[in-house]
Amino acid sequence: MELPDVLGVFAHPDDESLAAGGLLARHAEAGARTAVVTATWAEGTHRVPELARALAELGAGAPRLLGYADAKVPESAPGAVRLLDAPVAGAVRQLVAQLREFRPSWVVTHDAHGGMTGHPDHRRTHRLTVLAVRAAALPDRYPELGGPVRVRRLLLATHPAGAARELAPLLLRPGRTAHTVPDGEAWALDVSPWLERKLAAVFAHRSEVERGALPGRLAAATPADRVRMAGTEWYQLLPLPDTGADRPLSGDLPPSEDLTRHCRGAKVSKTI
Repeated sequence: MELPDVLGVFAHPDDESLAAGGLLARHAEAGARTAVVTATWAEGTHRVPELARALAELGAGAPRLLGYADAKVPESAPGAVRLLDAPVAGAVRQLVAQLREFRPSWVVTHDAHGGMTGHPDHRRTHRLTVLAVRAAALPDRYPELGGPVRVRRLLLATHPAGAARELAPLLLRPGRTAHTVPDGEAWALDVSPWLERKLAAVFAHRSEVERGALPGRLAAATPADRVRMAGTEWYQLLPLPDTGADRPLSGDLPPSEDLTRHCRGAKVSKTI
């Protein structure tokens, strides 16, 4: 099956692998072009080579860095402004440039809550990506960056409430609140055929494994728990104005009535 080209836009190195590694690996394996823009961390820092190795595992090309600092890690981009403090117009312009250069059919990013953790950098990246996708489609916005590009689907990596109740003890540190969406708002994608590649990408973020962050918890998990933690990905589909995204397109999603809704972990769809 022909699959569309995908551009991921994520806040930190490892977000691409954890949130959408299966989707990216699936599309790359099918011959689609895939790439990832990472909003924080800069060249010369230790996490960028890890990101490069992870993207190689996923078939997603070289890192594309916006170069902002992580909200809590100033050494992630020495001397640079934090992503949270960056002027919106400038960051959107950077993303429009990436969109018009790569010209993806699909874009995947964080949901509005910032994923299960609710990280503020995730929420900021979501906002910037939505603004950039809309701006990139308008010929009178940033004409110096190339012709407009109309993204067909904007996917938001998320967790539905039903799945989160089961997975939060595995994915979150004790005492953390899980940020979720209603079950009926999320599509599920079974990425178990690409789980080995996804996990290899996650484990390429060696510093996160060693400090016991989520990649480390995945590394320490049993094979069965790894499947539970990473074998399904969930996405919201954000409507895009005037792009034809609600109509079935060649190599795109089938009509929504042909998709399987995720409901409390009971069903997954391989058609997203």
